[in-house]
Amino acid sequence: MKLHWSPRSPFVRKVMIVLYEAGIEDRVTLVRTPVAMDKPNLDLVRDNPLIKLPTLVLDDGTAVYDSRVICAWLDGIAGSGLLPSEPKARLVAERRQALGDGFLDALLLFRQERNKPAERQTAAWLDVFALKTDAVLAALEAEAPALQASGFDLGLIAIGCALSYMDYRFPDIPWRDGHPALAAWHQRFSARPSVMRSQPDDTP
Repeated sequence: MKLHWSPRSPFVRKVMIVLYEAGIEDRVTLVRTPVAMDKPNLDLVRDNPLIKLPTLVLDDGTAVYDSRVICAWLDGIAGSGLLPSEPKARLVAERRQALGDGFLDALLLFRQERNKPAERQTAAWLDVFALKTDAVLAALEAEAPALQASGFDLGLIAIGCALSYMDYRFPDIPWRDGHPALAAWHQRFSARPSVMRSQPDDTP
């Protein structure tokens, strides 16, 4: 299999964590694929018309995209149990994954807006992104005891990657302040070997 990959993408990081957890990273060839909003990668469009990462290409040429779909596929072929089979547990994991992925989507747009020159920034948009960030952190703080008690799964991977992305791209936001239980959970998440192996890398 071939994975279109970037060392800085939080969605790619989800996939890498699954590969490490499942012990099947040697079955996937990583292809460094730069992607930028203003410079569409025309090589990637052949495998993914959305020109987005991550994109997994199976051995038969089938292209699979969206980190949720890729992670579920990899978990299924490896039997690693990161997506629970019991319906209620699966619902919880998928809901958490949706929250983590949605938070990442908002953070990516938040960063894009903040990176504009000040005169081009839209204050109302920044306010909404800040509101979403505060709301998600409050919800996760309330759920932190349940996160601590949960087995490691795709929901926790998505949430952990989103919080780690805040550390990576928003170092000026002290999100741990006022969220001690969530901070403690994330410290435990960050110490996991698969998470440590998938740290973002600024190498060009």
